[in-house]
Amino acid sequence: MSLKTQAENDDSPLSRDEIHDLLSNPRRRYALHILKRDDETADLSTLAEEVAAWENEKPVSEVTSNERHLVYTSIQQNHLPRLERAGVITEERGRVELTSEAEELDVYMDVVPGDSIPWAEYYLGLSAFSLALLAAVRVGVFPASVPGLAWGVVIAVLFTCSAAYHTYQNREMQLGRGEEPPDRRV
Repeated sequence: MSLKTQAENDDSPLSRDEIHDLLSNPRRRYALHILKRDDETADLSTLAEEVAAWENEKPVSEVTSNERHLVYTSIQQNHLPRLERAGVITEERGRVELTSEAEELDVYMDVVPGDSIPWAEYYLGLSAFSLALLAAVRVGVFPASVPGLAWGVVIAVLFTCSAAYHTYQNREMQLGRGEEPPDRRV
């Protein structure tokens, strides 16, 4: 699949497939994370050093020149041109800058650890629990001294707290949030 040229991007935003294609490679995700985190601009050498550090799971100070060079070459020859063709960045003389088109990439990474469940399943379970609770109230399982409205408030509070936490977590999983990219934090 070929990405749009800058002229085509001026007329329409990136498609969902193009966004997924751009974000499918960790080096591009890492580079975008650094740019979003560091005020939308960075030197190519800085990008290469940080990406090499993350890939080799070591501090930047311990990255060897060979590790840095391999990443630098790949980013310079493959990943930055691809991002530039998509209109997401501009690169001139080793200085890389995000464009307004990069806002299309403000998607969060739904990284679900092995001991967790996806949010969709969580909300489905919370909805089933709420319906079961309302059915139990309706048939009189709970004492009549507890007003019916109290159960509605309990359900509303559960959904409000869940939605607030979900919103917080989604923001934390966006590219550019935190020191490391989202897929490195889980």
